[in-house]
Amino acid sequence: MLAVKDLFVAYGQSEALHGISFEARSKETIAIMGRNGMGKTTLFKSLMGVLPTKSGKVEVGGQDVTRDESYRRVAKGIAYVPQGRMIFPTLTVEENIQTGLENARHKQIPDEIYALFPVLFDMKKRKGGNLSGGQQQQLAIARALVTNPKVLLLDEPTEGIQPSIIKDIAKALNEIRKMRDITIVVSEQVLSFALDVADRLFVIEGGRLVHETARADTDVAHIRQYLSV
Repeated sequence: MLAVKDLFVAYGQSEALHGISFEARSKETIAIMGRNGMGKTTLFKSLMGVLPTKSGKVEVGGQDVTRDESYRRVAKGIAYVPQGRMIFPTLTVEENIQTGLENARHKQIPDEIYALFPVLFDMKKRKGGNLSGGQQQQLAIARALVTNPKVLLLDEPTEGIQPSIIKDIAKALNEIRKMRDITIVVSEQVLSFALDVADRLFVIEGGRLVHETARADTDVAHIRQYLSV
């Protein structure tokens, strides 16, 4: 569903990603683990087309999107929840979700979205800016899901969120995979969350993938070494 081949990305003269390659299948969740500044957000922005690719290839569902602008990538099946969530604070919960339906034929929010995130149903008339950080994160994921993506990118979804809500988000992500043919890619520093949701874990360091493991084979102590400052 997602294939990344030998991806190089630079900020001006400074190269930030040095030949990243990985694949993710339908109904699979993968986690990209790493400390701040190691290239997680750069990778996600390049997958979304926010940052241009110096060389390499990105394919979604067999379609090459490497040179596509962001809106074309959305049309081809990528949804992106950026770090910091980026919801619209002055719009209601319902209106926020509806912004994801802008280009959809059906403007009705699917019942399954509210089933995944019951708190959003209870608060659908509340302004997005009045939600807690965890509720805003759920709202941002809901807004991304109504585009019916093939690939869902979540950049640091647990950042600044209380543990009980982190568990809710993990449960929702696992439910989404049962319901849809979707690939989920999360960038993460919280190892317990990654182990709750991911089939495979990668570690990024200095703009390179330096470690890959299936969840069942994960050496927790080894990955913690990469994550400790």
